[in-house]
Amino acid sequence: MSDAHPIRSREPGLSVGARIIAVVVLVAIGAVSAWLQHDARGRDAEPRTEFTASNPPSGLPTALTIGQHLRWSRCTSPPTARTGYDCATMKAPLDYRKPDGRTIDVALIRRKATGPNARRIGSLVFNFGGPGVSGVSGLPEGLNQYEPLLDRYDLVSFDPRGVGATIPVRCGKTADDTGYDGADACAEHSGALLPYIGTSHTARDLDLMRYLLGDERLHYFGVSYGTALGAVYAHLYQSHVGRLVLEASVDPTEDLDEEQVSQVKAVQAAFDRFAAHCAARIRHCPTGDGPEEAARRMARLADRLEKKPAPAGGGRNLDADDLAHAVSEHLRLGTDGWVPLAKALTALTDHNDGRPLSKSADDFGSADRAATPRDDSHAALTAITCADSSLRPDFERLDRDKARVKAASPVFGAAWSTGVYLCYDWPFDGERATLQVNADGAAPILVVGGTGDPITPYPGARHMARALGDGVGVLLTAEEEGHGTYPQNRCVTETVDQYLRTGRTPTPGTVCRGSMS
Repeated sequence: MSDAHPIRSREPGLSVGARIIAVVVLVAIGAVSAWLQHDARGRDAEPRTEFTASNPPSGLPTALTIGQHLRWSRCTSPPTARTGYDCATMKAPLDYRKPDGRTIDVALIRRKATGPNARRIGSLVFNFGGPGVSGVSGLPEGLNQYEPLLDRYDLVSFDPRGVGATIPVRCGKTADDTGYDGADACAEHSGALLPYIGTSHTARDLDLMRYLLGDERLHYFGVSYGTALGAVYAHLYQSHVGRLVLEASVDPTEDLDEEQVSQVKAVQAAFDRFAAHCAARIRHCPTGDGPEEAARRMARLADRLEKKPAPAGGGRNLDADDLAHAVSEHLRLGTDGWVPLAKALTALTDHNDGRPLSKSADDFGSADRAATPRDDSHAALTAITCADSSLRPDFERLDRDKARVKAASPVFGAAWSTGVYLCYDWPFDGERATLQVNADGAAPILVVGGTGDPITPYPGARHMARALGDGVGVLLTAEEEGHGTYPQNRCVTETVDQYLRTGRTPTPGTVCRGSMS
């Protein structure tokens, strides 16, 4: 209405005729304004076009496919999802080999697309990693990273089997305990579920989800462990592959033991780069004059904490294993975690104060770039990992594997070496030693790897792209520190977004420059 202010001026000398003209103009302006507002409301209220798919998963009863409709309603939990999100429950077979048998409820969450119907591509389904991360919690927590994609996609995520509201695994002292009290407790409280929560089962849930969302092909964004899920889906359903992004990719050619060694070497390498930077750029660097001195200082610190843990606030203490894992959480964030890490190590070494290191590790974990949020329980992570891996080593091999992991890193080896025991007494057989991901004939899949990734080392992305098949896996390399490069690296973000919006993959061999360039 500001344009009308001069017309409504009460300056002396304004004629009656001029005032009549002014009134007519005002009425006209008001009419146009009302029409524009009505038109805007009409556009806002444009009926949403719901997509339908014509290719249901084969072998399932019609009650689960054409007879099932997702009933979306306002989310009641988590609190971050109560505004702007819809939630639904999908029925799926517990055992896909017995599709007419027991069903389970899979929890889903959706943020509807903001763009016009004509531009909407479909749904983009997310898995944020783990294994064991809740997608129902993760989508609201990480929405700001993916919000630009809302103009073309409904953003959808879910709680995978064993996690959150989808047949959660219980391994505590009681059936209601969400803690982890060992494999026997898992068998006691969740034994009927444990054989059916592995990645291949969740991949089959994904295809049913795709169909019920109304998409002929699955559009998917998997991060860290989510790349394993996406790749297994592609192997099982080549013809249903749409636009798949596998970011911070795992290595499908490594078994669980080999993965432990590769990861601890990558964490150590990331710490060495931090130590070199600290020595060169940070005054009073707590790790000394470079990587070798840093390893010696960390060994002394770990020995001190092993004898007497440092107070970490909230009644907690920080011991040697906690030190290693807290440092690795900082390294996940790449260069963003380096200054806070230096400050936290200074507080610990100079003042025996473990609070900054512990707190910042917790904070970073909840904002992890490649697994948002850190919502994976020990129980779910163990159960899914052991459902996937067929390795059940005896004590002789365990001793060898533990020594191998410990020797791979002077700073992190001891803490990581206990991981070799993860599945040794698991009560059920696992599926296979390594992932089966060949997807010959599928549409191109974009695989993103960071050269400085301390959690899923870069060679894994190369191996994933190759294992998917010729013309299927397309590798995008980011010269970045940290676990995950989207959306921190602008080049990665633009390339991934273009692929998701148009289906065009980058030229093979494309490298995005970054913090390591």
